Amino acid sequence: MKIAIGPSSFASVDKTPLEVLQSKGLKVINNPYSRKLTENEIIVHLQGVDGLIAGLEPLTSNVFQQSIDLKVIARVGIGMENVDMESAEMHKIKVSNTPDGPTDAVSEMTLAAALSLSRNIVQANGALHEKQWEKSIGMGLKNANVLIVGYGRIGRKVADLFRIMGAHILICDPLVAKKDLQYGEILLELKDGLKLADIITLHAGGDDQILTETEFKTMKKGAIVLNSARANLIDENALIYALDSGKVSSAWLDVFWQEPYTGKLTGYNQVLLTPHMSTYSVQCRKDMELAAVNNLLRDLGIE
Repeated sequence: MKIAIGPSSFASVDKTPLEVLQSKGLKVINNPYSRKLTENEIIVHLQGVDGLIAGLEPLTSNVFQQSIDLKVIARVGIGMENVDMESAEMHKIKVSNTPDGPTDAVSEMTLAAALSLSRNIVQANGALHEKQWEKSIGMGLKNANVLIVGYGRIGRKVADLFRIMGAHILICDPLVAKKDLQYGEILLELKDGLKLADIITLHAGGDDQILTETEFKTMKKGAIVLNSARANLIDENALIYALDSGKVSSAWLDVFWQEPYTGKLTGYNQVLLTPHMSTYSVQCRKDMELAAVNNLLRDLGIE
């Protein structure tokens, strides 16, 4: 059997996932471009291939129509927006992802971003590199109101970390009931949570916009906005207006409307921008890649 590798970084941190595939007698075909593959490139890459370790390459209906040997897709990561699930099902291709792997890494980055922005670390660092000795009083996390939008695996881990710092945890998630909350979290409608929150952090799925002009107007002045989930959860122009007006004091984005991102927010020094790297820790990459390999072997019926 042949296995194609989509992510250019696969097994770059730890060779174990690759070695597991090879130990099963599988022929592994690596990404030849050292970058995200285009639709045409992934079609060529999948010729004669039984299984794919997938990244963010476009896995469209057209790709599946021209990949007649493909039986299994094992996604390294959570999001499945790049996979046409309906077409995969129609072509009898089994698809899996790795929802547990990113939890710790993304949660750590969220806390790090919150601390960097609330304590003005980004601005202080920039000033000192310009040989300017500038101090400013920031906001500590103790007794801060942190609104977590989306209370799945990552949202709950984020709550644990902020709780340790002494923050008050507010939750907005239509799939969560009060009886599911065990640690004093407060379940609120979005509009009510926005009025109280010092920090808003997004961990929801889907592509529906959550923060539009209306929601930014509802926020308390000086709120901090964090997003490592989906770019489309935020209206970019509305965020820019909120930054200009001071409604939002600062923001962290690890996901973007177009990647690589070169948009207007690069001109805002109170906005912390990271290139979709929340899962880029040694532990996380190894865990996700091993999970994807195990999913692939399971769905191919290989023990």
